[in-house]
Amino acid sequence: MKVAVWDTYVTRKDGKIMHFDILVDEDNYDASQVFEYGKSYLKTVLQEGQPLTANECRFCHIDQAPAEVENEILKNGFSIIEMENCY
Repeated sequence: MKVAVWDTYVTRKDGKIMHFDILVDEDNYDASQVFEYGKSYLKTVLQEGQPLTANECRFCHIDQAPAEVENEILKNGFSIIEMENCY
């Protein structure tokens, strides 16, 4: 499966910048849905309510997904790759 990678930088409640990628099926062009996936993830890391819009999250590129990411996208609609300051 090919996935669209959305590069995301959100200011945490403590002021640090967290960096993560939101991965969705390459045919998902709905940015508002991608932002909702990101907000769902933010709840899981206790950052609910932090802004996540086109200012924080942008389409980056298309890539081939490994099997575990593909399975997560098929199950949940998205997958997250945590890069920096996510905890």
